[in-house]
Amino acid sequence: MANLNFKGKPFVQNYHLTVKYHELVPQKSKSLTDKVRLTDNLIIHGDNLKALKALLPTYAGKVKCIYIDPPYNTGNEKWIYNDNVNSPMMQEWLGKVVDREDLTRHDKWLCMMMPRLKLLRELLRSDGAVFISMDDNEQHTLRILLDEIFGEENFVANIMWQKRTSPDSRVVLGAGHDFIVSYAKNITLFRETLNKLALTDEQEAQFKNPDNDPKGPWVSSDFTAQGYRPNQMYTIVTPIGKKYTPPEGRCWKNIESVYKKLLAEGRMWFGNDGNGIPRRKTYLNEREGSVPWTWWTNKEVGHNQEAKKEIIDIFGKSTAFETPKPSKLLMRIFKIASESDSIILDSFAGSGATAQAVLALNKEDGGNRKFILVECEEYADKITAERIRHIIKGIPEAKDENLKNGLGGSFSYFELGRPIEMERILDGKHMPVYEDLARYLFYTATGEEFDEKHVDEKKGFIGESQGYKIYLFYQPEIEVLKRTALTLDRAKGLGKYNGKRRLVFAPTKFMDQDMLDEMRIDFAQLPFEIYKFAD
Repeated sequence: MANLNFKGKPFVQNYHLTVKYHELVPQKSKSLTDKVRLTDNLIIHGDNLKALKALLPTYAGKVKCIYIDPPYNTGNEKWIYNDNVNSPMMQEWLGKVVDREDLTRHDKWLCMMMPRLKLLRELLRSDGAVFISMDDNEQHTLRILLDEIFGEENFVANIMWQKRTSPDSRVVLGAGHDFIVSYAKNITLFRETLNKLALTDEQEAQFKNPDNDPKGPWVSSDFTAQGYRPNQMYTIVTPIGKKYTPPEGRCWKNIESVYKKLLAEGRMWFGNDGNGIPRRKTYLNEREGSVPWTWWTNKEVGHNQEAKKEIIDIFGKSTAFETPKPSKLLMRIFKIASESDSIILDSFAGSGATAQAVLALNKEDGGNRKFILVECEEYADKITAERIRHIIKGIPEAKDENLKNGLGGSFSYFELGRPIEMERILDGKHMPVYEDLARYLFYTATGEEFDEKHVDEKKGFIGESQGYKIYLFYQPEIEVLKRTALTLDRAKGLGKYNGKRRLVFAPTKFMDQDMLDEMRIDFAQLPFEIYKFAD
């Protein structure tokens, strides 16, 4: 397998492992829900690398479909490399706009993408897949990078979608399409869950019923197959009496006994006069859908101008987005690659088209898919979230009835907060709230999903892993922590041992090791230095 080398690669290959976990701070006033929670539809405002790391404790291995529309690196997007990687060369890159004159722009783009793609892969379900919009500027390097991260054997497709309705006259050859590159976490498992597409109106219109068949509309197909098979070379007699044998080099598709069964079921067609070449009927109610292919026309999935019009219809005016994606395009992806209760993630959320596509698809098929959007720019509330507020509540001026009445749903809005560091407990400043520390400790200790629904702060219980029941005795107040310890009474309050050891996090313990062993308790001390604040 070819490897892609670029400036900065040695420093970013494992950078995602060094990114600190950060608090996710709920913003009730910006949310559209009764209760702000991490299990809701989510909008997260903040750096997407840090946000993806913050999502791991709750969503590692849970996301079915990822769609991202990162910078295409055209040189005109004015994006900035901001990952604070510990390298003098890369420190020089920080805060500087990447334009066409930048001779390292391809290196910077790859350094930006690599750690994000690695975290996205960790968030994917074993049968999940990522879909990435791209154009010719980085499509070739993206493929090699994805080969390295996901494995070339997990390549799904390089989809081309027709983004324009007319050629661009400003260039030598007007680009009429962009790419959507897709890789699975495990191609075998993903293939098992891949959905067929519902028939389009145009495809459905091909089904007719000229003979008033009680089974309903049908289409006919050739009843011959290529090759020579002796038991498929019989003579067929039409209702009028005309005899047919297979053309030269071909045979009938089925043996004679199967043909006679199809004939008895009324599944053979011989033309309006009953004298034509035999063809087989397929009924509309038997068609499960069509197998997806890699050329998507703008008639099927929309185009860039349609996407801009969508935004104008929602906001009543245009926005600064030059190339938003039509929601129909994203609905096509999610129809193929998600299930009715899947989690769908977009870490370059932009105008929020992914959320609209998820809610519209739920409305269409009664599903309960969830979206997670991450947006680092300041418009995360005023545009990304505001678009979703409009489409949930309804847009009276919209022509589409669903949008007019509202698609329904809710979302919780979070700001990316401070890093979760044990040092913060040491100095007593900016201490994490109970649930954030619980999430961090549970995932760090077990590598398993943290579920906030299981938390019982009064009892100190934060969850159960395959090997442990886990407890945290902590409050974000230094004076309280000075007086908090695992005592015999607290240990007895954990209940009787039932086959799983108890892992207890606390500032200190007033029990000896023999007693801990007898009660099947493993003790993990929060930084003891908090006691230096004691009087």
